[in-house]
Amino acid sequence: MRNFRNLEIWKKAIELTKLIYKITDDFPATEKYGLKSQIQRAAVSVASNIHPVKSL
Repeated sequence: MRNFRNLEIWKKAIELTKLIYKITDDFPATEKYGLKSQIQRAAVSVASNIHPVKSL
């Protein structure tokens, strides 16, 4: 089974996450625990949910 870190889609998800963090760094301080956090967690979730499927 291939390592998921070699998958092109996972690499793109990591690029997206880095971009999201750069963009949200410019958000106002009042959004630190609101919209900023929610967007960052959603971006991390995309990469986190890419993994090999194991047969049962």
